[in-house]
Amino acid sequence: MQARSALFDLYGDYLRPRGGRAPVAALVKLLAPLGIAPPAVRTAVSRMVRQGWLHPLRLVSGPGYLLTPKAARRLDEAAARIYRTGRSGWDGRFDLILLHGPLARKDASRLSYLGYGTLGEHAWVAPRAADEVDAVLDDAGVGYERFSAAHAAGSPGAAEVVGRAWDLSSLAESYETFVADLRPVVGAVNARSSDEEAYAARFRLVHAWRSFLFRDPQLPPSLLPPRWPGVSAAGFFDRHATRLRPAADRYVERCLQSVSKAGRVGFSDT
Repeated sequence: MQARSALFDLYGDYLRPRGGRAPVAALVKLLAPLGIAPPAVRTAVSRMVRQGWLHPLRLVSGPGYLLTPKAARRLDEAAARIYRTGRSGWDGRFDLILLHGPLARKDASRLSYLGYGTLGEHAWVAPRAADEVDAVLDDAGVGYERFSAAHAAGSPGAAEVVGRAWDLSSLAESYETFVADLRPVVGAVNARSSDEEAYAARFRLVHAWRSFLFRDPQLPPSLLPPRWPGVSAAGFFDRHATRLRPAADRYVERCLQSVSKAGRVGFSDT
C-alpha cells in the first residue's frame, strides 16, 4: 500500500468527518498498522502539499495538515461512490465527448475516474454526465464537443456501446478476486480481536474497494449483464465495512486523543 494513497483513504474515511485535519504525529500513528513507515508518511504528506491536496497548519498538538477545499470536494465525491449514496437512475441517454486531439495519460485517467470509457481514440462516453468533465478537458488544453446521445430506432442497442467502451469481463473477474482476497482479511476479525486489528482490516477493505473508482463506471442495472459480480461484491463490502466501523472508529479516536494529550503536555512544559 502506497503512503500517498493510504493518506487519501485515511482523510476520506476517518479524518474528513472529524474536521479534515490532524497532526503529523497522528498520521504516522494511524498508518503504522498498515506497515507504512514514518519517513514514507512525511514524504507523501509533502508531496500532497505541493499538489494542493493538503495545507500545513499549526495545532496545539504540533504541526498538522488540513484538507484543501479541492481535496475535500474530491473526497466527498469519492465517498458518495464508495458507499453509493449518490447513485441515480438512467434516462437512456449517454454523455458523448468527441475530442479534437489526443489526451495525455493523466487526463485520460481523470476521465476514467469520472466514469467515462473510450469508443475510439477521440471518443469518450458515459451513462451520465459528470460535472467535472469540462474542467478536466479545459485543463488538458484539448478542444472538444459534447453531446447528449440516445439510440435511434433500429440502431444497435446500448449493450453494444457498453461492450465497446468497457471491458466488463475483466471488471467482473476483479470483483470476484476482491471478495476472494479480502474474505480472509475481514473474516479474521472477531469479538476477541483488538480495535487496532479491526481498523487495519477495515482500512485494507476500503483501500481495495476504492480501486474500483478508477475502473467501474457504475453502470445502471439495465446496462449490466445478469448476475453481475459487482452486486455481490458491494454487499460483501457494505456488510464488513459496517461491522468493523465501530472498532475502527474507537482506534482512530484513541490515536488522535493520545497525540493531542501528548502535545498539550509538551506545550505546557514549554
